[in-house]
Amino acid sequence: MTCRLSQKFATKIHEKPTKSLPLDENPYADWSGHLFTADRTQYVIVTNTASLYSALLFGRGITDDNQFLRRALDTIREVMDDDGLEFIHRRFVAPSTGMVQFSMALNRSVTGSMNDMVQCAKFLLAEEELSPFDVAFKLNEMPMSALKYVDPREALKYLEIEQVIGH
Repeated sequence: MTCRLSQKFATKIHEKPTKSLPLDENPYADWSGHLFTADRTQYVIVTNTASLYSALLFGRGITDDNQFLRRALDTIREVMDDDGLEFIHRRFVAPSTGMVQFSMALNRSVTGSMNDMVQCAKFLLAEEELSPFDVAFKLNEMPMSALKYVDPREALKYLEIEQVIGH
């Protein structure tokens, strides 16, 4: 599994990736993480790099890579299971979590899309007073220009088709 960290988040968990690794062979095994603040509370957005499918978790208490990975993987599983994507999680995401390598961001398109999602998340968390769990579902229904205006949930399901047919 490849875990890409923003500089701000890498500093928080005391990781210093020095290069950007290529996209993982298994697109379900490549995730990007970014730390942000909304209404004086820290949050972490964890986004599948290929599909922009995201999960949100509280940043409080995450001080190292082990805490981050444990909480992020649990949150990704919970969001995917409740979103009807438990098969994808069990088949493609979970098996890839045995060995994790940290990396810098893949490209500006992913970083820019994550920044757009963070802005929406800040509004939903602070103004609409939604939970991080509920915000994740809203973000995953939001069409993204980087995905040719497909939403991240559909993009994640399309990755499954590519994995199954081997393209």
